Amino acid sequence: MAATPSPISELNLETTKNPEETMVRCTGKITSGTSGLLQTTVRSLFPETKCVVLDLTHVSYMDSSGLGAIAGLFFSAKRQNSQLKLINLNQRLQELFRLTKMASVFEGHEDFLGYTPD
Repeated sequence: MAATPSPISELNLETTKNPEETMVRCTGKITSGTSGLLQTTVRSLFPETKCVVLDLTHVSYMDSSGLGAIAGLFFSAKRQNSQLKLINLNQRLQELFRLTKMASVFEGHEDFLGYTPD
């Protein structure tokens, strides 16, 4: 019997660092199957940077586990005197954050609903 190949990851994370912040470009789906990868990757960045920016331009889907992961990362950042910013949320993600009241956690940051990096 042949081994079944493992599926291609549903989430790809590309990290770019500069002196002010670290950008994490997320591509794919943030779900129960991929939220652990997001949490592990981003949490490891907080000790080295004061600001982590999640670029969600290419996130096609997020479930409650993904939402919970981002909430957890927000509070992890605060505990480590760092900051988590979300940028480029599509209409669907904006609505998800509004419906779940998570938008209120990030509102007040100019980057939540429309900031585009230079």
